[in-house]
Amino acid sequence: MIRAATLDDVATIRAMIRELAAYERAVEQARATDEQLREALFGEHPAAFALIAEDDETGEAVGFALWFPRFSTWTGTRGMHLEDLYVRPHARGGGHGKALLASLATVCRRNGYERFEWWVLAWNEPTVDFYKSLGVDFLDEWRVCRLSGEPLRELAAQAPPVLDQTPAL
Repeated sequence: MIRAATLDDVATIRAMIRELAAYERAVEQARATDEQLREALFGEHPAAFALIAEDDETGEAVGFALWFPRFSTWTGTRGMHLEDLYVRPHARGGGHGKALLASLATVCRRNGYERFEWWVLAWNEPTVDFYKSLGVDFLDEWRVCRLSGEPLRELAAQAPPVLDQTPAL
């Protein structure tokens, strides 16, 4: 079963985020707290949304998908960015990942989102193969860019004062 996440799922989502980070060899980078996730998913202005995959027999949460809307200036429409998709190892192969993706595709169709995009680590061959089986296009000509930490602070320090008037979201 796939369902929308609730406040009661926050600790489980955080645990699965850490499991995913361990699988991706970056557990030290998974620093989100329950409080941060509660605010991001269920606060006054949610930054993201989540679905939970449950085992039909046990009701155990065996996976999750966390996503947020994005916007394309080329199409003039919103799209979806899938931040995390994770199915616990003991539940893999049971159709939970595909069910999560299909549910997200339904959200896209229902909301008029023309694009559904996410990243995958190049070394994660089982997941790459799974995505290929769904007909996913891999955009090799695009590179992911990330600015964080001290370089982000240094660039922000160079901003002209007028940019400081941008509203906080």
